[in-house]
Amino acid sequence: MIALLDYGAGNVRSLRNAVHALGFALTEIERPEDILCAERLILPGVGSFGAAMRRLEELGYLKPLKDYLSAGRPFLGICLGLQILFAGSEESPGVPGLGIIPGQIRRFPGEGLSVPHMGWNAVRLQKHSPLFTGYAGEPFYFVHSYRALPGPENADWQLAFTDYGRPFLSAVQRGAVCAVQFHPEKSGQAGLALLRNFLAGTSASAPAIPLGDPTPTRLTKRIVACLDVRTNDQGDLVVTKGDQYDVREKTEGRAVRNLGKPVELAERYYQEGADEIAFLNITAFRASPLADQPMLEVLRRTSERVFVPLTIGGGIRAYTDGEGRSYSALAVAHAYFRAGADKVSIGSDAVLAVEDYLARGRVKDGSSAIEQIAAVYGNQAVVISIDPRRVYVNSPQDTPHTVIETRFPGPKGERYCWFQCTIKGGREGRDLDVVELARTCEALGAGEILLNSIDRDGTGAGFDLELIRLVRESVSIPVIASSGAGCVEHFAEVFCETGVEAALAAGIFHRREVPIEAVKSHLITQGIEIRNGEGASTPRHD
Repeated sequence: MIALLDYGAGNVRSLRNAVHALGFALTEIERPEDILCAERLILPGVGSFGAAMRRLEELGYLKPLKDYLSAGRPFLGICLGLQILFAGSEESPGVPGLGIIPGQIRRFPGEGLSVPHMGWNAVRLQKHSPLFTGYAGEPFYFVHSYRALPGPENADWQLAFTDYGRPFLSAVQRGAVCAVQFHPEKSGQAGLALLRNFLAGTSASAPAIPLGDPTPTRLTKRIVACLDVRTNDQGDLVVTKGDQYDVREKTEGRAVRNLGKPVELAERYYQEGADEIAFLNITAFRASPLADQPMLEVLRRTSERVFVPLTIGGGIRAYTDGEGRSYSALAVAHAYFRAGADKVSIGSDAVLAVEDYLARGRVKDGSSAIEQIAAVYGNQAVVISIDPRRVYVNSPQDTPHTVIETRFPGPKGERYCWFQCTIKGGREGRDLDVVELARTCEALGAGEILLNSIDRDGTGAGFDLELIRLVRESVSIPVIASSGAGCVEHFAEVFCETGVEAALAAGIFHRREVPIEAVKSHLITQGIEIRNGEGASTPRHD
């Protein structure tokens, strides 16, 4: 019996779907005594170390779980499922872990690194393991702010290292008990192969790479395919794309552009090598997010076919429905995580939350969607989608906002500009600049910035490098560059010129003007570290 211990945190649907896609039956743990009946046990986890331990205790799972592990029975921990095997974590001082592995979980120190460690990275195997039978050096998907460090106290557990700053433990194993820091269910074919090895009880054989390879692993750049989803005039859910946020055709009738069906397009991009898929619901959600069953169904169906990270944006906020029932932003996010999302994207509500926070004198009160979701699901689960536009000024003294001297003068020859944040799909500007918004969202607990540009959207003129560089240098969390890509050279340019971790495109992928494979092939020629297609990666370089 293969059993899943789901204690209610994060997107477990994708793991279930991966197991089923591999042809294995899965049993759910429903009572504490079910744990000791399992023949193979999987424990996934996201979010806070302390919240996970408290939830396991509330459900009565701690003692039978410790008994199962102490007996050395087959076990696979995933992400937080690795970390709680240790004695404790800096994330939750005073909260004991399971104590199976000695040592404390430590936060990444920053020091020039973006935190969370988010994206595709490889592992360096230290010993043979059935888990990595056939492994040939492909990258896996990581997303975490805390990590386990190798040391003499855990030497007998050390299975694999990954490098980000200094080496950390990306896989541990002693006997039949093993755990990985990455998400195999979100790691494409390489991750599915690892899951299959565990589920089938594969015998150990030599991997396709040497053990103890000292060559550092590297975090790859990510290519994100974005699908703007809305109902068309006939009521069908379609993928569309606008020019400067206008999604209607220029022809008579002004119909909504229909570029395909969401699930089918997402699956196509997965097969073509997209590193992540982002859905942005641009018209539903406005009245009642949890009543938007078609979008929830899109997530459910996509997670059955697509085994890379999924982000959902649009309407992640508190609201009151037509019958007077109130729902928190956390409740809305929970529904989308359980439907298959790995991250939620917050747009207009992030701007309003920052304005409230600044009005309170920069005092956190836990009221914002950013704070609430990050506290339960972790910073890495919260993406802030920013929609800025240029406002030109003659001099930096003309505005209190962060100003740059631009290479692209304004309509009256202005040499300076600032980037104004907007809400409501760019229709309303606010007295808030992009640097203050990005920094404040990071302080509130966001784990990633999706940086759009109203000025470049749909133009094909290239990413706004001045905007992107400004934000990348202002925060220590990962940044996704968006808006304006028109050719493969634009992707190499944004990575080389700004240092962002990811680049996103929509229309050029939908219309096959610039295929994802072509983007990655060009990046390889430029020496940019990427995951080369579905399940492959570029060679590591010294």
